[in-house]
Amino acid sequence: MIPRRALLLPAAIAAALALPTGAAAAVKPLSPGAHGDAVAVMQTYLADQTFLPWTSVNGRYDYRTSQAVMAFQGWNGLTRTGTADVKTLKRLARGKRPRPWRKYHGRRIEVHIRQQVALLISSRSKVIRAIHISSGAGGKTPLGDFKIYRKERMSWSVPFNTWLPLASYFRGGFAFHEYPDVPGFAASHGCVRVSAPEAPTMYAYAKVGTPAHVHP
Repeated sequence: MIPRRALLLPAAIAAALALPTGAAAAVKPLSPGAHGDAVAVMQTYLADQTFLPWTSVNGRYDYRTSQAVMAFQGWNGLTRTGTADVKTLKRLARGKRPRPWRKYHGRRIEVHIRQQVALLISSRSKVIRAIHISSGAGGKTPLGDFKIYRKERMSWSVPFNTWLPLASYFRGGFAFHEYPDVPGFAASHGCVRVSAPEAPTMYAYAKVGTPAHVHP
């Protein structure tokens, strides 16, 4: 059986950019709230490059899709807005799956601070997912090589008097956790914020003992 993505990808440039095949036309950006075939093809590209799970290719430009677009933009050096402007769509049409750092091996999590992206990497060093995150404002997230040492489905932050859902701690009080606001810039008090749609994926992957490499 031919994979679903193999059927969709050949027509992706024409569909996602709203261009007639073999002809020149104006490129049409896509924004949150949009829906239809063009959104579905954009999502197919995002899923093929690991920024979106295949189960979320639904033709709706929802919050998870916006976060995926932001992850793609951050990884590719574009302004992180979550809106698929012309530049983003054109880059997406020729994009590739993210590559992890070569100096590490095995199943792990990498947090790329400049890109504001976390990579979930398999035991064969293949990127399984690339997820938009928001790290500590002003460089407050500690850099280094850590391991997940504690997990709490609902963790209480004493310093900030708030609940941290789906928290996976990698150093002291610093954790990956769900947060309602995950903007396109470093905004946390030091933890690594993950959006509600992606937080269960991160929580499930970040088993106790999983290496977490956090670097610029």
